[in-house]
Amino acid sequence: MHSIEHYRDEFISYLESKTKTKDPINLYEPITYILKLGGKRLRPVLVLMATEVFGMDYKKALDAALAIEVFHNFSLVHDDIMDDAPLRRGEETVHEKWDLNTGILSGDAMLISAYQLFENYEGETFRSLAKLFSKTAIEVCEGQQYDVDFETRDDVTQAEYLKMIEYKTAVLVAAALKMGGIVAKASIEDQNSMYEFGRNLGIAFQLQDDYLDAFGDPKTFGKQVGGDIIENKKTFLYLKAIENGTAHQKKELSDLFSIQPKDPSDKIKTIKTIFVDSGSATLIQKEIENYTAKAFDVLDQLKISSDKKDLLHLFGENLMRRKV
Repeated sequence: MHSIEHYRDEFISYLESKTKTKDPINLYEPITYILKLGGKRLRPVLVLMATEVFGMDYKKALDAALAIEVFHNFSLVHDDIMDDAPLRRGEETVHEKWDLNTGILSGDAMLISAYQLFENYEGETFRSLAKLFSKTAIEVCEGQQYDVDFETRDDVTQAEYLKMIEYKTAVLVAAALKMGGIVAKASIEDQNSMYEFGRNLGIAFQLQDDYLDAFGDPKTFGKQVGGDIIENKKTFLYLKAIENGTAHQKKELSDLFSIQPKDPSDKIKTIKTIFVDSGSATLIQKEIENYTAKAFDVLDQLKISSDKKDLLHLFGENLMRRKV
């Protein structure tokens, strides 16, 4: 096994070698732009790591890793359009830098390109990768729709919210790990265990993202801090504050989540105070720890060597300690 940094560096080199701006420029330049903006590259790294966990050379999984990274970035381009987000990884979003139509069309091309990468695999490997990818892609769309629907609902439950983030975020992390198992021709049992490890880790990751959206450092977060509050998104922080806050806090929170002022700074400040005072900020951190522990429990049961478990464990720990 290699270090996490090695997998990331190898993937970035492969990404750069495959990312070309060709004609028509206005279609492909935005794709090159978003793919080179950086990011954690956690999903492709997981594909490569999982492949070597099961004894196969990680280089055989580079196309699968690239497919999942291209798909992930496609979803970000379209999410940013839906959210009217100005920043992504600290830079202008695609639709802001170009225009709305360009963002839609370039995103569509990215989705198709992701599928094309699986054509580099043959037989049962191709079939299994494509089947998992299709299932995951539609779940991500379902998760995004739930997210949109929740913005105008006042009766969102915690169970519904957790299902939404599982579909919108966690299934892609889970699929990345299972793809590594597929490329390595691991047993179905081992593939499914890796999927469960990733699913729980992905839920913890998204809950952490929700927390950082409110309480992250604007200098390192890379996105607009308070973006979920501006969009009136019923995140876990909101739901826990509604459940545990005082009558006054609940009313103030509900009132603030029904408006969209031109200058949202006071709204963000007040709501963050409610999140802290109601105990919501502490409760979400406990939930992050809970799902991380679930992920590690699955990992501990995998029949792989301790050094391989240690590397996956380290990846999970680093993910939960992140500030961006």
